Amino acid sequence: MSDALLAEIFVGLMGLAVLVYAILDGYDLGVGILLPLDAHREVDRDRMIASIGPFWDANETWLVLAVGLLLIAFPKAHSLALYHLYLPTAFMLIGLILRGVAFDFRAKAHVDHKLGWDRTFKIGSILTALTQGYMLGLFVMGFDQSLPSIVFALVASFGVAAAFAYIGAAWLVWKAEGDLQKQAITWSKRAGRVAFIGVIAVCFVNLLVNPSVFAKWFEFPLVMFVLLIPSVCFCAFVLNEILLSRMPRQDDSYAWVSFLFVVTIFVCCFFGVAFSFFPDIVPGKMTIYESMSAPESLSFLLVGAVVVVPAIIGYTAFSYYVFRGKVNDLTYH
Repeated sequence: MSDALLAEIFVGLMGLAVLVYAILDGYDLGVGILLPLDAHREVDRDRMIASIGPFWDANETWLVLAVGLLLIAFPKAHSLALYHLYLPTAFMLIGLILRGVAFDFRAKAHVDHKLGWDRTFKIGSILTALTQGYMLGLFVMGFDQSLPSIVFALVASFGVAAAFAYIGAAWLVWKAEGDLQKQAITWSKRAGRVAFIGVIAVCFVNLLVNPSVFAKWFEFPLVMFVLLIPSVCFCAFVLNEILLSRMPRQDDSYAWVSFLFVVTIFVCCFFGVAFSFFPDIVPGKMTIYESMSAPESLSFLLVGAVVVVPAIIGYTAFSYYVFRGKVNDLTYH
């Protein structure tokens, strides 16, 4: 197997892990962001937490996998990224810790303290989403530390938080019933509009500051095919808006379609970023071929990846199959 092919296989596995993480942990972060803190809405909070309860911890497996693949397959890129992202990574870990502690303690704490732990869960979710968006913004800017790059990263942080709220609301539209589902429809409409503006802003700035990306997207005849990505993304936004305007339906049919539309948007955005920068693993600074580990090491690690990745996919799919259906009062039916 050639060195180039090994690098492409591992960056593909890492990309898969990032995409699945963005979708799966994205919706449970979104649910945390949307968590209402009114004292009289404890039942809604319980149902929202129950909707992600069986999945949220396992969803973070994909983040561990992505970072692990970056470390073992592209150590130079890992070192460069961590050098520039040390502080936001620390804040992200604080957010994840707050979420984990709050999730467990809210079920064990005295009733008077439960709202406090719910607030902690919401703060942890917001902090995690904002820091991940900030890191994405710096990545797009090639880890440039100038003021315009930092401003763009801050805008991207709110865009990613809105996108997570969007997919979280779509998840609740699918899994919830009654008044909570109606509230989720409203949340989804609002978050979707903010996310749409964020996607447009990121695309525009990316093309503006990276001439090579602009040339890649608008090179003829490739432009006739790659423009399908933003076209599909735009259609998914529009179709989901139309669908939400006609919900809830009495028979609750098509509730899952809203989530599918948002997943489509996430997939399109991911492939748009991947197409823009491949084969760079750090935009404008390092390619996957320059940063890859020794081919002998990657050949050995590939054997483990062939076992581990399908196993993670298998137990993830199985857990979603077991806990399928609507959530209600901390139980499933």
